[in-house]
Amino acid sequence: ELSPQEYFSSLQPGRASLAYFSHNVSPGAQPFLEQIENSAEALQDYGISVMKVNCPKEDVSRYCGKENAIRKAYLFRGSMLIREFPTDALFDVNSIVANVLFALLFNEVKYVETLADLHNIENALKGKSNMVFAYVPATGTAEHRAVMEAAFVYGTVHQFVLTTEAALLKDTGNDEPDVSSARLLFCHCQQATDPAQPCRRTAMEQALTMLNIHRHLKLMGAPLVTEVAEDPEKVSTIHLQLGLPLVFILSQKETYEADRRTAEFVAWQLLGKAGVALLSRDLVNLNILLRSNVALKTPDEGVPIKYLVLEDTGEVITLVEDKNKVEQIQEDEEEEDEEDKENNDQDIQDDQVVEAVSRDKKRELPLEQILVLTEDTFHSALLETARTVVLFYASWEAVSLAVLQSYTEVASHLKGTGGVLLSRLNCWDWPGVCTKENVTQFPTIKIYEKGERSVMYDGMWGTEELTSFIMLSRVSCPLKLATIEEAEGYLRGELPSELSSYHHTSVLGVFSTATSEAREAFEEAGNILSGHVTMGMYFEDDALALSRKYAVSPPALLLARSGSQSVEGIGLSKQSVQDMVQMIRYASLDIFPEITVQNLPHFLQLRKPFLILFSDGDISQMESEEMLKLAKGRTRQALVACWLNLKRTPVGRGVLKAYFATVPSLPVLVWVNLHAGGQVFKFPAEQTIAEPNILSWLEKLKAGLEIPSSTLSEEDWKPPLPAYDFLQMMEKAVPEVPLHTSHHHRDTPARHPPESSGGDVTVREEPSQDTKAEKVGSPGRDLRGTAPRLAAREKQGRRHSEL
Repeated sequence: ELSPQEYFSSLQPGRASLAYFSHNVSPGAQPFLEQIENSAEALQDYGISVMKVNCPKEDVSRYCGKENAIRKAYLFRGSMLIREFPTDALFDVNSIVANVLFALLFNEVKYVETLADLHNIENALKGKSNMVFAYVPATGTAEHRAVMEAAFVYGTVHQFVLTTEAALLKDTGNDEPDVSSARLLFCHCQQATDPAQPCRRTAMEQALTMLNIHRHLKLMGAPLVTEVAEDPEKVSTIHLQLGLPLVFILSQKETYEADRRTAEFVAWQLLGKAGVALLSRDLVNLNILLRSNVALKTPDEGVPIKYLVLEDTGEVITLVEDKNKVEQIQEDEEEEDEEDKENNDQDIQDDQVVEAVSRDKKRELPLEQILVLTEDTFHSALLETARTVVLFYASWEAVSLAVLQSYTEVASHLKGTGGVLLSRLNCWDWPGVCTKENVTQFPTIKIYEKGERSVMYDGMWGTEELTSFIMLSRVSCPLKLATIEEAEGYLRGELPSELSSYHHTSVLGVFSTATSEAREAFEEAGNILSGHVTMGMYFEDDALALSRKYAVSPPALLLARSGSQSVEGIGLSKQSVQDMVQMIRYASLDIFPEITVQNLPHFLQLRKPFLILFSDGDISQMESEEMLKLAKGRTRQALVACWLNLKRTPVGRGVLKAYFATVPSLPVLVWVNLHAGGQVFKFPAEQTIAEPNILSWLEKLKAGLEIPSSTLSEEDWKPPLPAYDFLQMMEKAVPEVPLHTSHHHRDTPARHPPESSGGDVTVREEPSQDTKAEKVGSPGRDLRGTAPRLAAREKQGRRHSEL
């Protein structure tokens, strides 16, 4: 707010400002002042200042005269007046921004009233630049503002033309245009080299917002057809980045020119709706390409590319524009017809968990043993039982439903177990409870002790793992032992009988009265590890005698492994809680473990090289003894010595194929560092698996004298999709709105299954060479020239099921 003298002396050459001259005694100006104040921030983005000039009562100059008060606003560039605006034309922020930008861009944005004017501008642009033509029902609207803001950014690249004349819409191809809706067309005049040829036009189908216009102009600036020569899975274009699909026309040297014309024809039809790429079979070695002539890649992460055999370009356009009408054809040579018949009523899924849940959707779960909690009953239920297990889940989400199946099996196992209550709470129905309990992902399991302390489960979701966690969490962690006899009994595995099958290693902490700090850290570590390990604690006066028996001095850990008669003693040098947790986790692991899907994550967290003995069945006693000696020796701190039984863990075959391309003769000993370099070394087959031989071989590896059998990819092992804080997406005020509709565009891990797109499809015979030749000359409507001849196949009934 300035005085007239301050305002005019502050004007800078070339800088625009919008000024409103006002007398303080003008109450009628208040609504306008509020709107112009609200527009200040938006105009500032375009370098335009907004000023209120307070006129003294005695000032009767041009701008402060009484007849002009509260009726006009003035737009200056420097000290030059550009435009006067009646205040009733500036009725809200949209109208202010639209009109001010329209005035400043008067030379860049052409306003046309007649068809002749539009054609003259179009003809002048042919062969030079493109035109953005916009129709708005009235100036000063939100659509008008969006067009002006786009013109401010792109005005030097494209010629912007604006009209409010509905009659001009008929020239855009609409016989009965909707004159109440704004429209925008991109006119490709730069490519129109023939003066008699009209400019191609691509209409923007979305509403006229700044974001949609920006998106449309980005798509119009992208190459019409992209030529690619790599795996389609790795291809990324502007279309995929903007959420549109990408269509691949599969090509080969013999039909390249026809395929190029086909791709361009399809690209013009799908401009603004999908991208088109020409993929060369000759340069990409994918077997699946031999059976297909079109591929479709959607922007959704994790969704596999669909490889199809289509007859003409009309089917490609229908595939993109109306997914429900087209039958998606994909031949799979390895599928048996019987399997197809069995799965005929099964929805096609793009996620293994979603597919499994969908397959079992008619199966009723026995949920009667699991208490349903609500916002009203949650806190009271926690106080009724010594330990309450709560499954926080979402009823629409596939992983939650899969875990609910495991949870019912756990309830069956624990039926009749005293002091444990299994319950569930649907976070979709009661998001407030889940927010207070800091549950931000589904599913989550917590165990509450009398409604006070809670422990969160972070292990595998299988029935066995869940049951073990719940049962072990019933024992105090750490368990305080009063006598040496109790401590010795604990090390011998004397736990309550119902827990005997749920623990592997007993950890006993021994502390003297002088080591209270280490004892407190051990107790806190026990709170963190509750349910995961069995921990005991002895800190009586005779603790020194107990520790001396096992050749350690307090503070120390004594470890009694399941199935082992010996007790291992470890001194506690580090006394921080986190160090102790890591140390106990590591010490609790088996010395020479069998690697399974369930325990692999625990060993990967150590970030050490793996020395793995792959075996087709149980390993021999000799091999076991030699590997155990190695594992207990000096190499234990340097690597993880383990073995993998391919009969119990069949995925090991896939691991070996990744290492050696083919599965070698078994047993085979492999050294691999997954965390640094990814090099894979194979123990010489002619040597016996004995500790001295292995140690000698490891020394050679360390010295760099061995050549790796293969080197793994450096690609990060990341989840296919990012984690989401689901509760942040929930609209608590409108709980009846399905959650998946509000975040579907963010591509969440659990999508609802699409409509079934399977079915038997008949592949017709190929046209004759003569027919094909005729069609190649046409502007690319036929696709059969792009696919190799499918010899001796008159009919194929195939159904595809993608995971």
